[in-house]
Amino acid sequence: MNARSSAPRMVRLDLAGRAYDIAIGAQLIDRVGELAAPLLAAPRVLVVSDQTVAALYGARVAASFERAGVQSASVTVPAGEGTKDLAGFGRLMNDLLDRRPDRRTTLVALGGGVVGDLAGFAAAVLLRGVDFIQVPTTLLAQVDSSVGGKTGINTRHGKNLVGAFYQPRLVVADTDVLDTLPRRELLAGYAEVAKYGLIDDPSFWDWCEKNGSALIAGDGVRRAYAIEHSCRAKARIVAADERETTDLRALLNLGHTFGHALEAETGFGPDLLHGEAVGAGMAMAFTLSARLGLCPAPDAERVRHHLGTVGLPVRLRTIGGDNRRQWNAARLIDHMRGDKKAEAGRLTFVLVRGIGKAFVTREVDETALRGLLDAAIAA
Repeated sequence: MNARSSAPRMVRLDLAGRAYDIAIGAQLIDRVGELAAPLLAAPRVLVVSDQTVAALYGARVAASFERAGVQSASVTVPAGEGTKDLAGFGRLMNDLLDRRPDRRTTLVALGGGVVGDLAGFAAAVLLRGVDFIQVPTTLLAQVDSSVGGKTGINTRHGKNLVGAFYQPRLVVADTDVLDTLPRRELLAGYAEVAKYGLIDDPSFWDWCEKNGSALIAGDGVRRAYAIEHSCRAKARIVAADERETTDLRALLNLGHTFGHALEAETGFGPDLLHGEAVGAGMAMAFTLSARLGLCPAPDAERVRHHLGTVGLPVRLRTIGGDNRRQWNAARLIDHMRGDKKAEAGRLTFVLVRGIGKAFVTREVDETALRGLLDAAIAA
C-alpha cells in the first residue's frame, strides 16, 4: 500500500452515545463506501450534491458504494448559497421523498458547506430523522461546517435561522479534492483555519503566518496538517459544549456577527463567500477590540496584515468591487440584531484581548460599533 492510499488519519469527536470519526487523507472519495458501510443501518444511501460537485465526484462516490455492496441514488441541487433557503429546502425534501426512503436510509452530503447544511437539516427532519454522513469537498467545509452538527438554512431575516443540531455518523475529508478548488474558495476556507489560532491557540496563528500562503498555493502536507489541527480544535470545543449552551462553543463564531451582517447586506450572493465574510469579520472584531482598549493595536494590525496579504477582503471596498457607497452602518447593525446569537435585543460579539484570547460579550457600546463601521465603510 503506497503512502497516498494509506489509512486515513482519524480525529474522534466524543459525544455521549453519538461519537463519530473524521477521516482525513488522500484519495478518500473512492473509499467513501468502504468507510461508511459498517455504520449504515441498511445498505441504502441517498447522495445529496450540487451540480458542480456531482459532475466531478458523483460517479466515483456511487462506484465506491457499489463496491461496498451499498445501493445508492442521487439528488442534485443548484450550486450556491441561494439554494440554502426555504424554497430550496422544500424542493430537496420532495426530491428525497420521491426516492421512497425509509428510516434506515442514510443521507450522504457530498459538497461544500451549503450542501452539508442543507442535507444535514434534511436528515434531521426527513421521516423525523435519518442518519447522515458528511463528505465535504471544500476547505471551509472540511475544517468547519461539516464538523459539529450545526445544520440549517437561510431566510430573509438572516443566515441559518432555521435549523437543528444534528450530528453526522461520519465525516470523510479527502485532501485531494481541494486541488480542483478555485483560489477564492481556498481563501474562504483558510479564514476558518486561521480562526482556530485566533480563538485560543497563538502558536497555531504563528504557524498560519508562516505557512498560510503555501497552504493556499497547494502544499498538500501543510493542507493536511491544517485540516487535522482545525478538526481537533473544533472537536474539543464541540465535545465540551455541543449545543452552545455556554459561551465556549460561541467562541467559534469569531468574526461571524460582522460576517453574517455583510453576507445579509450582499444578499448571500456571489459577491461575498461565507469564508470571505468571516475573514473580514475577524479583522473587524480585532479592530473593534483595539478601539475599545481590549486588544493591543499591533495584534489587530498583525491579523489585518496577514489576512489581507494572503488575499482575503479585509476592506469593505474590495467586496464586489468599489461599492462602498452601498454600505450603511445602520443597516449592518440591523442585520446584527437579527442574528441568532443576539439575546433580548443585545448584540453578541466574540472580541479579543489579543491573539489567542477570544471571549464572548454582550456589552458592546453601539456608538463604538457604529464608529468602527463608519470608518470601515470610508476606508
